Amino acid sequence: MTEELLDAARAWAAQDPDPATKAELEALIAAGPSDDLADRFAGTLEFGTAGLRGALGAGPNRMNRIVVLRAAAGLAAYLVEQGAGPGDAVVIGYDARHNSDVFARDTAAVMTGAGLRALVLPRPLPTPMLAFAITDLGCVAGVMVTASHNPPQDNGYKVYLGDGSQIVPPADAEIAACIAAVGPVADIPLGNEGAILDELVVARYEATVAALVEPGPRDLRIVYTPLHGVGGTTVERVLALAGFPAAHVPPAQALPDPDFPTVAFPNPEEPGAMDLAMALAAEVDADIVVANDPDADRCAVAVPGPHGWHMLRGDEVGALLAQHLLDRGRTGVYAQSIVSSSLLGAMAAAAGQPHVETLTGFKWIGRIPGLAFGYEEALGYCVDAEHVKDKDGVSALLMICELAATAKAADRTLRDLLDDIARAHGLHATDQLSVRFEDLAQIPATMARLRESPPSSLGGLEVERVDDLAQGSADLPPTDGLRYALADRARVIVRPSGTEPKVKCYLEVVIGVEPGDGGVDAARIAAAGRLDAIRNDLQHAAGL
Repeated sequence: MTEELLDAARAWAAQDPDPATKAELEALIAAGPSDDLADRFAGTLEFGTAGLRGALGAGPNRMNRIVVLRAAAGLAAYLVEQGAGPGDAVVIGYDARHNSDVFARDTAAVMTGAGLRALVLPRPLPTPMLAFAITDLGCVAGVMVTASHNPPQDNGYKVYLGDGSQIVPPADAEIAACIAAVGPVADIPLGNEGAILDELVVARYEATVAALVEPGPRDLRIVYTPLHGVGGTTVERVLALAGFPAAHVPPAQALPDPDFPTVAFPNPEEPGAMDLAMALAAEVDADIVVANDPDADRCAVAVPGPHGWHMLRGDEVGALLAQHLLDRGRTGVYAQSIVSSSLLGAMAAAAGQPHVETLTGFKWIGRIPGLAFGYEEALGYCVDAEHVKDKDGVSALLMICELAATAKAADRTLRDLLDDIARAHGLHATDQLSVRFEDLAQIPATMARLRESPPSSLGGLEVERVDDLAQGSADLPPTDGLRYALADRARVIVRPSGTEPKVKCYLEVVIGVEPGDGGVDAARIAAAGRLDAIRNDLQHAAGL
């Protein structure tokens, strides 16, 4: 096996067009067999509904030019099989991570080599702009080179089809089969690097987003951070187009930087990621802090409170945006992922609007016919499905600023608006237990433990029903996960993350709000205690 590993590595290095990864692999070969070398050749980076995502480096189990060239060739073959031909275009976007521009150019060359047109966005830009460009330009597909909020050493490859939505089964398996059928990388026909688009498509996206908000108050002191990502210039322009004052931006995080030097993980959900923005907010006496993740498809919000600045949960931002659209009379389907709060269903029902739950991921939410609003608790929101059938952190950010400015003009806050929602529908409090594993085998072991020994109660609440989501249902296709329905409308869902080495547990309790000024505060205190008890019992049951 040792010699087979070295032979596989030598064969890979011989075809590698990237001098950096070629030299990296040759150094590993010279050092002899190692765990690192074995891991790089332990398998092939799997193409699925999230496309590709993994650590940069040489070998089939890493993100590199060979893997991307093969993925692009497989995608091109799939598109041709589906009837695409000369004159049909694929639009390609990329973020500011290491090698994103290189992977975008390689993809364009493969598309033109396959007889398709390649249109490349003019610079590193947000993922939702790529989703917008697909339908705006009438393309048959789109590719976004990004690893979103993953660590700095990662990159990824996200595929959309001509309707502007991310791929779902069976397209993912069909594209994967086409990738597997690609021969030696040297035999892939390469054309030119396509046409670099001008700024007009960028301007159309920005104008479309700015038009989502209505005339109204704009007095709002905003702190914004792009977290070293690509959202900064776009957000700056959209705020200006909509009439808002310029945001205050932490200088250390203002410009794209693929090393993300000020954060441990470039994800606004992670502890510490928002610290610089919150410190600046205290310094300038801001009204609101807003943030994007590095590819700007997610939006985070923080507000001042009695004990300093604190983050709103994704479910809270989702409820605020949904109520804002319902108040405007937005009709259509209000949709959420199954792990998001059940509050949206109650709000939609009260307004007489249809409501749908989907599996986790905007690949499911974005393709719902008649979508008026969609969200998932992981800071993803779709407020304009007509133009972007995906989560869009730029449009969500603008709309939450509109809502905050309108509330401020009435001497109210976003927290006041959340209290109004709780009085109307009960306090829906959510929390998450998320465990990152170094040993990936622990993830299926955790799920197996819960399937074999399901808890009978959590946090003192009886488990009334257990749904094994792997079995599927009339409403949902199969997925690895467990859903526990507890007494008093409480709920727990446990699932492996689709993009990170984590098991995620989503907790929700619903507490009635008593009349009176202190009713919501009392409900919050009761909910916090109940969530803590559920979390403690779940940790024990799952062995976390």
